[in-house]
Amino acid sequence: MKLLKTLAPAAALAALPSLGLAQDGPTPGINASTDSVFIFNSLLFLIGGFLVFWMAAGFAMLEAGLVRSKNVTMQLTKNMALFSLAAIFYYLIGYNLMYPLGTWMVDGVLSGVWGPGVLEAVGVTSDAADDYGYASTGSDFFFQLMFCAATASIVSGALAERIKLWPFLTFVIVLTAVIYPIQASWKWGGGFLDAMGFLDFAGSTVVHSVGGWAALAGALILGPRIGKYREGRTVPMPGSNLALATLGTFILWMGWFGFNGGSQLAMGTVGDVADISRIFANTNAAAAGGAVTALILTQVLYKKPDLTMILNGALAGLVSITAEPLTPTLGAATLIGAVGGVIVVFAVPFLDKLKIDDVVGAIPVHLFAGIWGTIAVVFTNSDASFGVQLYSILVVGVFTFVASALLWFILKSVMGIRVSEEAEINGLDTSELGMEAYPDFSKG
Repeated sequence: MKLLKTLAPAAALAALPSLGLAQDGPTPGINASTDSVFIFNSLLFLIGGFLVFWMAAGFAMLEAGLVRSKNVTMQLTKNMALFSLAAIFYYLIGYNLMYPLGTWMVDGVLSGVWGPGVLEAVGVTSDAADDYGYASTGSDFFFQLMFCAATASIVSGALAERIKLWPFLTFVIVLTAVIYPIQASWKWGGGFLDAMGFLDFAGSTVVHSVGGWAALAGALILGPRIGKYREGRTVPMPGSNLALATLGTFILWMGWFGFNGGSQLAMGTVGDVADISRIFANTNAAAAGGAVTALILTQVLYKKPDLTMILNGALAGLVSITAEPLTPTLGAATLIGAVGGVIVVFAVPFLDKLKIDDVVGAIPVHLFAGIWGTIAVVFTNSDASFGVQLYSILVVGVFTFVASALLWFILKSVMGIRVSEEAEINGLDTSELGMEAYPDFSKG
């Protein structure tokens, strides 16, 4: 996904208007065509990046709403901490692993780890160098970082209500610094999966399934919450605030326009802008397809619609379209998202039968729908190969699951990853943090 597109010929950009709208003419010494491409590409990364950043708020609200009130503060703490740690460790280690041919870390070390040598000069102008390059280095790094942090957010919700804070954050450091960047380099860093022809436009596999595999490994090793499975039945543990969960879902839906739209990686031509518009429309259609399908299915199966399933149906639709949001028609995008909704409705009770406790439904949404979305590419993109898509899913899955499971086992042995039974019953807010999200209300 890194800067793989080539600059369009200057002649094709001749019709672009000057950016100096309030001036009588172009500023002397500025190449309008080159500058326009650089500016618009960088702007796409920046806008897309802060939309994906806003998804961090979506994950926080979704998780805060779906956990019980005695664990809300812990979820909010985890989400604040995981994003901040991802920002630091993706800079220190992850970015350079993901793009081995880059010089980000090399320049950073030579000028001091926190040195500014890797960014363009402050106020750089077109006459400072013969060629800016494709887009600003800072905008590229910022955009890529948001995807890395989103992967960690996926793990947080699945393991809620029984995991210790510091072992979880330790896992996040390794996930964002090593596990995610290595597998992402195989596709977006120009690695062997990319060379084979693997297609994953914005990360149904590279981002979402990776978070799902890491969450699955953690859930298996951590075990279910106390009382979740009793005498062969699943005991419902309703969340604290469905209004927050709904708000979080809409925030994630909004952020996904940056997630998928920004992955076009170019906004310097008419064709690129048209493609981004198409991506937005398809992304929205898939989310709607997933939500409506979950609404209808839960009405049919349970005689009443289930809001939590509808929320996750929308998210599963979004995950499903992420591998290829450009080539489908609006109808195909809706159907791809609808299948994601079906997956969620059936996968959630399936995991409960296996006694795999996923508090927010992250594994069905991000892993199962991510696999489906990656396979679905072959139905709308003639360049995709079913064999290559499946092989890539397996390679990324085996690597991520094994690496994550090994890390969880090490953390379990060295630090312990699960809170005590008393702490879990009383709630992690008071036992781990000594504060409550809703002090004026009784615990749920």
